[in-house]
Amino acid sequence: MNWTLGEEFETTEGMVRWKALGSGDPVVLVHGTPYSSLLWRHIAPALARTRTVFVFDHLGFGQSDQREGQDLSLAAHARNFARLLDHWELSHPSVVAHDIGGAVALRTLLLEKRSYRDLTLFDAVSGGEWERGLFQLILGHADVFQQLPDYAHEALVASHLRHATHVGFRPGVLDAFLAPWRGAAGQAAFYRQYSQIRQSDTAAYEHLLGDMSLPVRLIWGREDRILPPKYATWLHERIPHAELHWIEGAGHLLQEDAPGQLSTLLTAGFGTTPAPE
Repeated sequence: MNWTLGEEFETTEGMVRWKALGSGDPVVLVHGTPYSSLLWRHIAPALARTRTVFVFDHLGFGQSDQREGQDLSLAAHARNFARLLDHWELSHPSVVAHDIGGAVALRTLLLEKRSYRDLTLFDAVSGGEWERGLFQLILGHADVFQQLPDYAHEALVASHLRHATHVGFRPGVLDAFLAPWRGAAGQAAFYRQYSQIRQSDTAAYEHLLGDMSLPVRLIWGREDRILPPKYATWLHERIPHAELHWIEGAGHLLQEDAPGQLSTLLTAGFGTTPAPE
């Protein structure tokens, strides 16, 4: 699957790879785990018809560098994101974030003190009691997971990826998402990043959510099994001026389950599409 990030941004712990598409007002797309910017392969070109779209792979993910000793905490990802915004000379972009990308975007806004024009969060880690399921198991038993035979590791990752989609992957997509996590180096990288993602990094900004004044849009798949709808409700209660939109028949990966509906919402102006009850 042809998705290449041709630009590089050097950090002290490795290279972050990125690219920009289109022209116009800037919008930055922030992916989560265990995914990469490949998730934006349909969304980015749609937005690039009228915007300059920036995509990148977090350090330790996708086409960016993977190595032992990297700090892959949410706090570190937020610091890197803030530096990327500075590198791109974007002082006031729109930001769209998914999964742990939501926590990264929120930390960058609230704690790293970067400014956004507006913020869209969908099926996103944001706060509350989200450290559960696979996250919790890996945090408690990282050494065991790192010793899994390669076939067992690949089966676990594939199952986790399938669990995130309600309608299933199109041919070749699952294999593309699995590719960075295969082999000894990929397996080590997978558990390295998961074992550093902690709820304490979102608790640090929760008290600031109600102070946000920029336009905020929340979008959620009704069938999300990774972050069920109660997490959308939790976030909406804490950012009361935020729009909330539900997408029916879609799971955690709206980019895969409902790319057309997601693109329509992302290209619409804030406040133009009422939230269904």
